[in-house]
Amino acid sequence: MTVARKMTDMERDSGASARERRDIVSGEVMPDTRLLRFVADPEGQVVPDAAAKLPGRGLWVEASKDAVNKAVEKKLFSRAAKAQVTATTDLAARAEKALVTRMLGDLGIARRSGALVLGFDNVLRALDGPKPPKVLIEAFDGAQDGKRKLYAAAHRLELKCVVIETLTSAELGLALGRENVIHAAVQPGGLAERLIFDAERLSGFRTATRTGIEGPRADASKNESPRVDASKNESKS
Repeated sequence: MTVARKMTDMERDSGASARERRDIVSGEVMPDTRLLRFVADPEGQVVPDAAAKLPGRGLWVEASKDAVNKAVEKKLFSRAAKAQVTATTDLAARAEKALVTRMLGDLGIARRSGALVLGFDNVLRALDGPKPPKVLIEAFDGAQDGKRKLYAAAHRLELKCVVIETLTSAELGLALGRENVIHAAVQPGGLAERLIFDAERLSGFRTATRTGIEGPRADASKNESPRVDASKNESKS
């Protein structure tokens, strides 16, 4: 099962239908799970709308730093809006921050609701428990040894966990009120599916943040857990 398939399931389960939108940069029609919505505020400033709930005409751009920067550089927001709007050069950074903020908020909700497991030992026990987690969350600046052990445990137990590696240890700590957060997991449910969805979009803004395990991958025939990752190459650390 691919990450994209999981996103579609999430939308269906929540009662929403998966819709296609046209990326204003490439002109390609894509599912909105691959896109980020922007709108012009009352002052004509283009702002990111990570939750796709702000009023106004949606301006959809592929969820990647390069695509957003190109839309700003070539003034494609004004063309798509059919009006003069202002998109500043920091828009990609603000879009990335909006996705991070949304994910951290969901992690905080998961912690308060009891759907979150923290720490290597606790995550390892949860994998072998009666209700295994749906999502493994690993700080992408954390050491690889512990991550590999958790991946191996998930594979041994034939669990179809999705691994998210798009947030830093500091960001995870900010959301969860603890220092040096490296390993966490979220139980199945709407929060887990939304985290998968947002992590996939966030990865388009963080592909050069660090070297690490290639992703996303979700091919069970390769005996690997699917991953939503911010990186491209195997880490040497």
